[in-house]
This record gives sequence, structure tokens and C-alpha cells, in this order.
Amino acid sequence: MHEIAQIAIPVYAVLMLLGGIMGFVKGKSKASLIAGAGSAAALAGCYAFSFSDLKTALMIAFALALVLEAVFAMRLAKTKKFMPSGVLLILSGVFQVLFFLGFI
Repeated sequence: MHEIAQIAIPVYAVLMLLGGIMGFVKGKSKASLIAGAGSAAALAGCYAFSFSDLKTALMIAFALALVLEAVFAMRLAKTKKFMPSGVLLILSGVFQVLFFLGFI
């Protein structure tokens, strides 16, 4: 499970980056682009760090997913639109579980 969780980190990073790009293209939201790129960069750092200390990297990735999950939940509650906040909320929850299972 450790290997799957490790591979999940860059997959999640790419999805966050794509989400930020979509927010910028569709809604002209620079904040979405910056948040998506920042989240992807932080996750890329976790992935690089995972080769020296996998458990700590997974713990940090879990924390990032938790923060992003909270952000997407607040955005969903505010806008009441499932797309994209609801989808990203679910994805964050799924990756959070993967990171947790890889950690234990």
C-alpha cells in the first residue's frame, strides 16, 4: 500500500493543477490558478521528499488534502454548485484515505 500511496501524491498534484487551470480558463479566476499551482507544488515537494522519508511525506500530503478538503467544502457550501468544488472535495477525501492507508 505504501507504493500506491506514494504514486497517489503526484496524481493528486496533477489533478489540483488541472483544477486550478480549469478555474482560470472557465472563470478567469487567478486565485484558482495560484491555489492550484501552489497545491501542486507543495504536493510535488511531498513526492520528492517521499523518497527519503515516505511516512512523513504521506503525513504532510494527508494534511494538505485535509486543508484542501476544508476549502472545497466551504466553497461548495457557499456556491451550492457541485462542479467543481464537490468533485474536488470528493477527490481530496479519496486521496486523504489513500495517504492515511499508506501511512499505517
